[in-house]
Amino acid sequence: MEIFPVVDDGGKVIGEATRDKCHSGSFLLHPVVHCVIINSKGEWLLQLRSMDKSIQPGKWDTSVGGHVQAGESVQNALLREIEEEVGIKVEIDRCEYLHEYSMRSAVEAEYVYSYRMTCDEGFVKQDSEIAELKFFSIDEIREKIGSGVFTPNFEDEFSRVVSSNP
Repeated sequence: MEIFPVVDDGGKVIGEATRDKCHSGSFLLHPVVHCVIINSKGEWLLQLRSMDKSIQPGKWDTSVGGHVQAGESVQNALLREIEEEVGIKVEIDRCEYLHEYSMRSAVEAEYVYSYRMTCDEGFVKQDSEIAELKFFSIDEIREKIGSGVFTPNFEDEFSRVVSSNP
């Protein structure tokens, strides 16, 4: 059973809850990590979520995203998720902190810690969660925003990153 920290609006841990409780419509705010991976050509690596995922199956999403576990640091969660989801082992100094914010969906509330890194190759997708990994140009992403091919979380993340780094 996965246990997540529950945090306040500033990201401070105030309790714990199970994954099921956090994703049940309780809207307990729990921390997640995102990492936008961009190659040397400026293209964004996106993951196509497996059809087996309970939330947003079959949609393109941020390069790496996952939950912080109870007792785990944000940085350790980030490095663990990068290795699990795209198969590369990196040191924290390769990851640039971007921002943090609260995001609410129809079933949950997440406190997002967002990072970015540059990497061109060596990716191995996590077959149990990811159907495909693919690089998209910023123009390709902009053309598809609002068409339903991306997760709402990715569209929000994209707008935050692009607006802060035009």
